[in-house]
Amino acid sequence: MPGNKTHHQILIIGAGAAGIATASSLLARDASLDVALIDPADTHYYQPGWTMVGAGIFQPESTARSMATVIPAKARWIKSVVERFDPTHNQVVLSDGRVIGYEQLVVCPGLKLDWDAIDGLRETLGRHGVTSNYRYDLAPYTWQLAQQLKQGRALFTQPPMPIKCAGAPQKAMYLSCDHWLKTDRLAHINTAFHNAGGVLFGVAEYVPALMEYVRKYSIDLKFGSKLVAVDGPQQRATFVRTLADGSSETVEQTFDMLHVVPPQIAPDFIRQSPLADAAGWVDVDPATLRHRQFTNVHGLGDVTNTSNAKTAAAARKQAPVVANNVLVALNRRGHLAHYDGYGSCPLTVERGKIVLAEFTYGGKVAPSFPSWLLDGRRPTRLAWWLKAAALPHIYWHAMLKGREWMARPTPTVDATHNA
Repeated sequence: MPGNKTHHQILIIGAGAAGIATASSLLARDASLDVALIDPADTHYYQPGWTMVGAGIFQPESTARSMATVIPAKARWIKSVVERFDPTHNQVVLSDGRVIGYEQLVVCPGLKLDWDAIDGLRETLGRHGVTSNYRYDLAPYTWQLAQQLKQGRALFTQPPMPIKCAGAPQKAMYLSCDHWLKTDRLAHINTAFHNAGGVLFGVAEYVPALMEYVRKYSIDLKFGSKLVAVDGPQQRATFVRTLADGSSETVEQTFDMLHVVPPQIAPDFIRQSPLADAAGWVDVDPATLRHRQFTNVHGLGDVTNTSNAKTAAAARKQAPVVANNVLVALNRRGHLAHYDGYGSCPLTVERGKIVLAEFTYGGKVAPSFPSWLLDGRRPTRLAWWLKAAALPHIYWHAMLKGREWMARPTPTVDATHNA
């Protein structure tokens, strides 16, 4: 219906870290822009804090704020769900039938956590010793289980990539083991890490420091081991393990504590849209983050097909690039900016120390600080301070406000609109 259609200069899908940071960066560059965000959620979460909640360091409430308080004041919030995209006609259709037109579209709705991909998991989450730091309401249960466990078997899992914050599965494990060590229980708890992948961490320079903690905590590493089913009442986990010859076997394991990370995919409305590549991710140029087919569409955050780590740190660097390049597309800036694939993963190896992994495309180590101040390849207390004290403040008061501390892009002098 014609009366049911509205139009915005810039329409952003998703009001998570990437969406709000992009809206704020746009408005910081030009306060006259007409910016709208579409997101149905009432609450905005600082998800990197959930690892700390799962270790009793943060209170869960400190990681949540009402969406209305974090949406930029000069942006419009459309509290609804996207049904489908129509990029040929520069519009999106909402679940209530409304049609929203746009000049420029920014797509960043985040990932879908596929809890149902593991048989029996959903109905036992939060009970029978089964938990996950990937959900706000379950992270406190992780800490409860870690405190209660006196002896037995603790299993930690990691699904096939890609997932957001690829270090988070092992962060939960290290912090739990550190608690057990300091309470003289570690010797009575058998800990195993079932990783569907083949390496402990994707950037080799950080693996030696992590392996020191694997040995310190006597963790049994199980590579090529994918969780496929959970029987909560019987406390049994089923894994499919890939063998050296390429064949596979099914293994059952009892547990007293099971920390699960679910497989992660793009949301259905993304995977089934004209914006998706063959694998279901938003198809963008990895440097400019502009869609490969539709030149007035940009994508960032966890839902794109770029090869960077899916972390809030990546979104913090991507948002200013997208803001600049949207303005180029609107003929309000002359030169494109480029994203180098930066991502960061503060690996909490014990309470008070972190291995600060920072890297760009291709796994190239990219430290933000000189090694004499902070060597990210070693566990340091300064990196812990950054994670526990500085980064939450930077997130709420800089990144989400369009203040691009250590994230402002440098537009390329020779870039053109068609680069």
